[in-house]
Amino acid sequence: MSGTSSPGPAPDALELAALLCSRVCHDLISPVGAIVNGLEVLDDDPKPEDREFALDLIRKSAKTASARLQFCRLAFGAAGSAGAQIDLGDAQNMARGHLEDSKTTIAWNLPRLLLPKNRVKLLLNMLVIAQQTIPRGGVITVDSIGEGEAMGFRVAASGLNARMPQNIADLLSSGQTSGVDAHAVQPYYTRLLAEACGLKVVLAPEGDSIVATAS
Repeated sequence: MSGTSSPGPAPDALELAALLCSRVCHDLISPVGAIVNGLEVLDDDPKPEDREFALDLIRKSAKTASARLQFCRLAFGAAGSAGAQIDLGDAQNMARGHLEDSKTTIAWNLPRLLLPKNRVKLLLNMLVIAQQTIPRGGVITVDSIGEGEAMGFRVAASGLNARMPQNIADLLSSGQTSGVDAHAVQPYYTRLLAEACGLKVVLAPEGDSIVATAS
């Protein structure tokens, strides 16, 4: 009997929807949980300094939850009717709100124009993948490949100990369908978006950077 296992079946539409919902819930659990913790502190009639700490926690966590919800709505949701177009300026604002922090910044070199929604969703998902390659933070640089509605993207991540997760690279560029769970569904979904746009996404090291291209 062979020691290698055959690839499992691709998730069907129902399973894909469930996996994406799990991914969104995972992104929201932390800030929403922090809001609940802050409210519990206020319910205990705390000292003034503890009350201010709780209110600050609630403010920051609510802002984080809102930014993540807006980003997920565009990156994973319907985001308008079939054939809808999305402003790249809006995509930039949502990307910065969700991904930028004290460790990570985005250098956005795209023109402000309307693109088909699947192409913008693809770009946002590429940014999520780029963030995963720089666990200690760094700079994510976004450039265009080509022009107009046929535009592709180049997303380069550079930072200390930048790494390329091989499982993500395989899910993006190959026909791999096995092992697609709530953790792996996002790169798998990115590949589906690229295919819907007639593009292919490749993740590869370039010097000190990890670069995702969709062309």
